[in-house]
Amino acid sequence: MPAVDKLLLEEALQDSPQTRSLLSVFEEDAGTLTDYTNQLLQAMQRVYGAQNEMCLATQQLSKQLLAYEKQNFALGKGDEEVISTLHYFSKVVDELNVLHTELAKQLADTMVLPIIQFREKDLTEVSTLKDLFGLASSEHDLSMAKYSRLPKKKENEKVKTEVVKEVVAARRKQHLSSLQYYCALNALQYRKRVAMMEPMMGFAHGQINFFKKGAEMFSRSMDSFLSSVADMVHSIQGELEAEADAMRASQQELLSVDESVYTPDFDVATPRSNRGLVQKAGYLNLRTKTGLVTTTWERLYFFTQGGNLMCQPRGAVAGGLIQDLDNCSVMAVDCEDRRYCFQITTPNGKSGIILQAESRKENEEWICAINNISRQIYLTDNPEAVAIKLNQTALQAVTPITSFGKKQESSCPSENPENSEMENDKIVPKATVSIPEAEELIAPGTPIQFDIVLPATEFLDQNRGSRRINPFGETEDDTFPEAEDSLLQQMFIVRFLGSMAVKTDATTEVIYEAMRQVLAARAIHNIFRMTESHLMVTSQTLRLIDPQTQVSRASFELPSVTQFAAHQENKRLVGFVVRVPESTGGESLSTYIFESNSEGEKICYAINLGKEIIEVQKDPEALAQLMLSIPLTNDGKYVLLNDQPDDSDGNPSENRGAESEA
Repeated sequence: MPAVDKLLLEEALQDSPQTRSLLSVFEEDAGTLTDYTNQLLQAMQRVYGAQNEMCLATQQLSKQLLAYEKQNFALGKGDEEVISTLHYFSKVVDELNVLHTELAKQLADTMVLPIIQFREKDLTEVSTLKDLFGLASSEHDLSMAKYSRLPKKKENEKVKTEVVKEVVAARRKQHLSSLQYYCALNALQYRKRVAMMEPMMGFAHGQINFFKKGAEMFSRSMDSFLSSVADMVHSIQGELEAEADAMRASQQELLSVDESVYTPDFDVATPRSNRGLVQKAGYLNLRTKTGLVTTTWERLYFFTQGGNLMCQPRGAVAGGLIQDLDNCSVMAVDCEDRRYCFQITTPNGKSGIILQAESRKENEEWICAINNISRQIYLTDNPEAVAIKLNQTALQAVTPITSFGKKQESSCPSENPENSEMENDKIVPKATVSIPEAEELIAPGTPIQFDIVLPATEFLDQNRGSRRINPFGETEDDTFPEAEDSLLQQMFIVRFLGSMAVKTDATTEVIYEAMRQVLAARAIHNIFRMTESHLMVTSQTLRLIDPQTQVSRASFELPSVTQFAAHQENKRLVGFVVRVPESTGGESLSTYIFESNSEGEKICYAINLGKEIIEVQKDPEALAQLMLSIPLTNDGKYVLLNDQPDDSDGNPSENRGAESEA
């Protein structure tokens, strides 16, 4: 006996589009079976009607044969033999009429009645359960929509509890109706086979009995065939009974689960999230703008496929592409009317879609999964292991730092930027070197300054009890007289990410550790605002200039910049360490982290060139040789090649306060 397709009862609670798609196949099969059953019933009723007509016809024929002798024929001589013959035929027809009557009764009981019972009982039951399942699904959708609109205020806990109870009741009702519906559809796959064969068995048996009594017109081979068909029907009925018992037991087991299965956010306090996911699927609410300030939310089924985020509405056969996740960024966002929201941003920095998860756990897992996919971890040989390793590194930013992982050796871009650019184009094995612990670079608990107005070293001055001159204090002097005498002027557009006090400037690892802590802190605290400035690199100073007012926000003497480096993977991240003398006679070290529109290596190259100019100014011949390698502007200023500042759209911006050439 071939296998029978079945709906998995375990997938009834999740109610995924895949399950709905499979359910639609069963529903289509049930609809086709209903249409075919109606047509089959019409054909069988026609056969039964013809058999009844045969009974009436034979009865009328018998009467008509007997009526022959009552006819007053003008030439009726010699009709006695005809009359006796017709009487005999009338008797034979009467006997046939009895057989036809028994056949008609047998066809009604064994052919027409079973197919009518199958249509009225089984098919009607499936149709009724389908309507109940639809009503339960609608109630569940309404309750979920009401739950999704819950505010975040604590005084609404009573309302939240009522809504959660309503969701649980609706979800349990939908689960029960879906289980009953699935069981009926599964059972229908067995019953339809019996329903098709049983009426024909009755038809065949009736015809056999008819012909056996009338004449032996059927052979024993037909008897053996019908016997085998009967055995098959009994076998199917036995399988149906066993499957029905198994489905009833499975239904009871699935309905005896804990209430937490129906509760949307049962572990909101301590969710156990899986941060190593490289694929994810589930229902999310998608925000869509309907006006200038109005938005709507639609509950859809989302899943990841390779490096793409797919969306599949309920009832659709397949999903469609929503967002390419490669090199995208994802972070939690704060929506006024929704909880557990996160936003996906495209690689060019444009805001993408905003989605709402069902619970805190789902929110965290979606963010981790999209973050892992955006790094193209799914293309590696063991994506799960790589994702776990990367997320362990991310977790170090949330928990107190106890150790600093060993990193691969990388050459400082300030030493030889040209060689570093060449090495980035090819993969070269690097020997591991001993890296100091994180506590030796940055003191645990050091505050991070996210605003350009107040530097991180303010924290150190407050503890010392002495007042320090704020290096970020704005000045009203917008002439920059030292820039007129500078041999080097180069402008870059940068965005300030954060600064913090450090303990050493002996290695560039302190810059990488500061980058890690600043970026992790921004992600944890959902800080999205960044201060944009123009960074002017001269042969004397590093100056941060307000792009709107041209007011200097900060100025650092170039000799005080003791370390500078670009990020090893994100080429737009750059940082430098500044050594500032204190009024107490000591010195403080602070690291400043920026994001540049251009590559950070170019900024490091400019700083390195400025330092070289300072060094060779003591030797006129060395200075002359260095200046010969740098192009000149029309007014005699030294600039770098192919380093015009870019605006936010990636186009060259106007030169403000500095010379620049392409």
